[in-house]
Amino acid sequence: MVDDSKALVASAPGLLEDKDLLELASAEPSVTELLRRGLDWVTRIARFDLATLFLLKNARLVAVAARGPLANAQVRGHVLELARFPQVRQALETRRARAFTEEDHTGEGDPFDGVLDLPPGHSCMVVPLCSGERCYGVLTLDRAECETYAPSVVELVEVYGQILATALQSAEQRAVLERMHRQDREHAKLLESELGGDSEGILETSLSPVMRDLARRARQVAETDTPVLLLGETGTGKERLARAIHRWSARADQPFVTLNCAAIPAGLLESELFGHVKGAFTGAIKDRAGRFQMAHRGTLLLDEIGELPVDLQAKLLRALQEKTFEPVGSDRVVRADVRILAATHVDLLQAISQRRFREDLYYRLSVFPLRLPPLRERREDLSQLCAFLLEEQARRTGRRGMRVTPEGLARLASYDWPGNLRELANVLERATILSSGLELGPQAFELPTRAPVDAPEVRPPVTATDDVPTLARVQREHILRVLSLTKGRIYGPGGAAELLGLKPSTLQSRMKKLGIARQDQFVIEGPR
Repeated sequence: MVDDSKALVASAPGLLEDKDLLELASAEPSVTELLRRGLDWVTRIARFDLATLFLLKNARLVAVAARGPLANAQVRGHVLELARFPQVRQALETRRARAFTEEDHTGEGDPFDGVLDLPPGHSCMVVPLCSGERCYGVLTLDRAECETYAPSVVELVEVYGQILATALQSAEQRAVLERMHRQDREHAKLLESELGGDSEGILETSLSPVMRDLARRARQVAETDTPVLLLGETGTGKERLARAIHRWSARADQPFVTLNCAAIPAGLLESELFGHVKGAFTGAIKDRAGRFQMAHRGTLLLDEIGELPVDLQAKLLRALQEKTFEPVGSDRVVRADVRILAATHVDLLQAISQRRFREDLYYRLSVFPLRLPPLRERREDLSQLCAFLLEEQARRTGRRGMRVTPEGLARLASYDWPGNLRELANVLERATILSSGLELGPQAFELPTRAPVDAPEVRPPVTATDDVPTLARVQREHILRVLSLTKGRIYGPGGAAELLGLKPSTLQSRMKKLGIARQDQFVIEGPR
């Protein structure tokens, strides 16, 4: 028999002290209810005058609940030092319930001495509450009658103790997971606040009528679960608007999850979206949840949706329609309640005509399209945007109180901002780092000189000595260039005929006329 109860706790692998369960029992209504119902159920399988639940903490057993005619305030506050009761310690060590006799109490006394006046030889039973590698405490049953509990009753209560311990373990795990979930939600909200800043205020106080109307419509759709398609050039703030819609919605306290469809290799996108099970592919060493599962009850932003591979678009469409999906390598159907936002700078209608995007998926996503104007169409917001971005960047640069002078704003307003808000943020951050003062004037900004986008290509004048190619030669060279690009493929989406805007039969006829035969470096395929 081990004399030191602390040594017992350290040496027995299945006997672990629980430092949180007592607080859990007093703070979590579900655990408190479980303990109460647990004692009530004991009355169905064994007679007693007192049933007491003790939880293990710091080599002591602390009473947390009691039932029966003998239960009172003293019993409910009773504490047992394990060092004084080796018989109780042995029950925990062996994980076996035990009915005690009068002889068993010789030397160590009765656990309720000084609390209850029980007759010598009364019925007494100690039932360990153990599940897996954990021992949570003991259940004791006492009866004033001088009769030992029958072995069949002891075995039955022992099984019940195992069931109650398993329920305690589940309740504890649920409470821990919920606590972690609350912490994750608070952390996520903090990160969203840092990333998104006060973008909602910027939207609604914009001096641009287009932006104010956009914010009004975004607020209206945020109250629903309708899919939203965010359109606009690169850098116009589509993700910021998506975060604002999430924060305006009833799902604001749930996860906001993003997936950039252009930033992940095509072979891994399905796993990123829907998750995978262990062994689904090389490197899948454990089950992993996808973005749909992470965003359950929240919002999922599919950024750069126009870059999603066509073969994966059908699976995404099914997940949107049925709200179910199967992780990679699994035949188990998973259900997820997710609000979808999609963003792209790609012309999806053109992508549909080129068979790079499914028409049915487009109509599923574009129920409520919102187009963000480029910065050059909302120059009146430059002053407000600069103040907002400088304050946001102050966390990284440590330069607080920076401002753009009126002359500096005039310099910024003269630029077309092809990179939109992202380019403006970069220019401001660079100027903040290089400036020695707090004011940013026109000389603080390094703006690139760009040729007009639509400027015609300037070609040198043709002289009489130039080698002017014939039309047939130009056509032949252009067709060869396109065939090289498609590796000789004529037919199908992305084939040479489609790229040249010709019927495949017309292209083959023209190739024959221009003397373009099947080249060794090409693999010219027929129709499929």
